[in-house]
Amino acid sequence: MKISKFLMVAMLAFFTISAIAQETGKGKEKGEKQKSEKTYVCPMHKDVTSSKPGKCSKCGMDLKKVEKNEKEGGEYFCPMHQEVTSDKPGKCSKCGMELKHREKSEKEMAEYYCPMHKDVTSNKPGKCSKCGMDLKKKE
Repeated sequence: MKISKFLMVAMLAFFTISAIAQETGKGKEKGEKQKSEKTYVCPMHKDVTSSKPGKCSKCGMDLKKVEKNEKEGGEYFCPMHQEVTSDKPGKCSKCGMELKHREKSEKEMAEYYCPMHKDVTSNKPGKCSKCGMDLKKKE
């Protein structure tokens, strides 16, 4: 009788440990996948990226966490939030504006740019949507 109780307790312990080990393994895989899909980017310098939080090496701003598809960019973007992109039409997740279609030659066609925000360009004179500075003509 004592042996059967001992065996039952041992089997229960074995199955409990096995179940916990499987859950821990699944969590690690999920965590690793999430880490590889996330990256950090400077809001002002899109070329400054990192796999972990930190500061921009150019301006010292905090790096912002973005999804992999945001970093790579898509065919559609928000005119107010350049970092919000998508592969299909829709609305900006930050402000609700309709996403604008990005033409491949759009940057080449732009004659004006913001001296402070190189990603802000236009085909006509105006003001920067981020800082309000006058756009300069490309030389």
